[in-house]
Amino acid sequence: MAPPLLQLTHLRREYPAGDQVIAALEDVTLTIEAGEMVAIVGASGSGKSTLMNILGCLDRPTSGSYQVAGRDTASLDPDELAELRREHFGFIFQRYHLMADLTALANVEVPAIYAGQPTAQRRERARTLLTRFGLADRLDHRPSQLSGGQQQRVSISRALMNGGQLILADEPTGALDSKSGAELMKVLEELNAEGHTVIIVTHDMKVAEHARRVIEISDGLIIADRLTGRPAPPPVERAAPAHGRASLGAVVQRLTEAFRMALSAMNAHRLRSFLTMLGIIIGIASVVSVVGLGQGSREVILKQISSIGTNTVDVYPGKDFGDEKASSIHTLTAADADALATQSFVDSVTPTATTSVTLRYRNVSATGTVNGVGEQYFRVRDMEMANGQVFDRSAVRQQSQEVVIDDNTKRKLFGDANAVGQVILLGSVPCRVIGVAAHKDSAFGNGNNLNVYVPYTTVLGRMLGQAYLRNITVRLTDNTPGDVAAAAIVKLLTARHGTQDIFTFSTDVIRKTFEQATAALTLLIGAIAAIALIVGGIGVMNIMLVSVTERTTEIGVRSAVGARRSDIMSQFMIEASLLCLIGGAFGVTLALGLSALINQVAGPNLKVVISPLSILVAFGFSTLIGVVFGFMPARNAARLDPVEALARE
Repeated sequence: MAPPLLQLTHLRREYPAGDQVIAALEDVTLTIEAGEMVAIVGASGSGKSTLMNILGCLDRPTSGSYQVAGRDTASLDPDELAELRREHFGFIFQRYHLMADLTALANVEVPAIYAGQPTAQRRERARTLLTRFGLADRLDHRPSQLSGGQQQRVSISRALMNGGQLILADEPTGALDSKSGAELMKVLEELNAEGHTVIIVTHDMKVAEHARRVIEISDGLIIADRLTGRPAPPPVERAAPAHGRASLGAVVQRLTEAFRMALSAMNAHRLRSFLTMLGIIIGIASVVSVVGLGQGSREVILKQISSIGTNTVDVYPGKDFGDEKASSIHTLTAADADALATQSFVDSVTPTATTSVTLRYRNVSATGTVNGVGEQYFRVRDMEMANGQVFDRSAVRQQSQEVVIDDNTKRKLFGDANAVGQVILLGSVPCRVIGVAAHKDSAFGNGNNLNVYVPYTTVLGRMLGQAYLRNITVRLTDNTPGDVAAAAIVKLLTARHGTQDIFTFSTDVIRKTFEQATAALTLLIGAIAAIALIVGGIGVMNIMLVSVTERTTEIGVRSAVGARRSDIMSQFMIEASLLCLIGGAFGVTLALGLSALINQVAGPNLKVVISPLSILVAFGFSTLIGVVFGFMPARNAARLDPVEALARE
């Protein structure tokens, strides 16, 4: 023999009230068979609504047993109770509890979405149900566009969407006029005739008389259980709904519904959504801009470092800068430069000897620096010619009196006139100008100094009268580590001199120092921007917590029609993630706009470079913020007790 559809045994429900406990139901024992039409009547506060909530698995008893078709509800977890509500129960609420942002058709579809029915199938069934109840021309109307009776018929259609083996109606006529109320009761009688078990909770005895069994309750106790003798209406053929159970498709549909509802909620509160995103926008824009500024500064600094030589090592006499004995060390010679030029890690090399003299051309004179260099100097320093040419190795061997001047010297001595081919005096030594070096910005030294370049042999033999060099500069091959090359240079020259009487200075040191400084500054400003992101995330969490409070009734309705906890949680998680993701997109767009503006109006020493990686990281962080800070509100929403959620307005 099959167990009864519903069976309550010694059921009790208590609620705390301050320091006391109030019993809404006391020792209720009740059996309801499938196919019955039962009315539960009682005055306000009698416990009838509490009983209906327990019958509908919206609430749990404090003690006693409640079984549905032999299944003890005490042993079921929240998702299993949701399955019962989704697959077997249908709720008709006094206040309709339709979702304001959805059309009539979409409201009816909601239980089928959680049941995993295919889109076309559930849409056709929802349309059929609404048409049956005279709403064929109201499918796309929202609840605010429907009358009370029409909203109640939408509620009935929703209750039947997944079959509605057991229909629970809470004061179904309470908000309707007498005509609409009579029509509703006729519908419930027809549903009962089709085989649906109908339980009506009401305080109106006239409504209760439509049932074939009336259960009276008072002060939490059943005081009467009687049959009305009302004949059953003529049977009507019942169309059984088809249930889709494709697991992957069901999950996709539920996530799609959650995504759509998240967008709908954001659209309904556009200003609030924008203000929520503002913190994320500012944080993401700050992070991306700071990273771009750091990258741009790094490129500018490395370019400036390159202006004094691309990956170069300078060799000086002595132990270090400031060595008092360095001036007395005369072992660094051109032969050392030739020896270095044979090394595999050397791209080019130049000896250097300098002196300061008066530069003269006709009646114009100025103090300048004469740089005696080798023919490879201009490659070592990565210098280009604006006009003319450089001297060659033959000129070096012959102590040629040929000179290359920089653009500062050209402007000082020649103004706008052509300097190539003219003769200038370097102190007392006349030299012919064969080239003018192009202007090159430098982050080091005074960019206004006058510099001229002649063969080092000319400086040593005709000006200084010495055989030793001031220093040697080596340009390394690409990808050669500066510290490794410096160690090899020291080893070679120590072997040649018999002692270590030289030291090296590499632009790699400057490069690393600037990179460390830039990284530290970027980290500092990035930390400040990260704080802005965290503040924005907290803002998202607060707004989502408020949203949970505002939408408590909606959450209760979704739970009542069968939404799992995971369904509720995913909806709010998606909404928080969307807020942060869209905010991240706006933030990246703002950062790109700011970088374009800065690069347009700022000078060459300020540059913002935004890499695709920083954009991807920004989107990743914005999504992570949505997940992290959306988790608590989503969890709170998922854990809401359906009966408490429905009770809030």
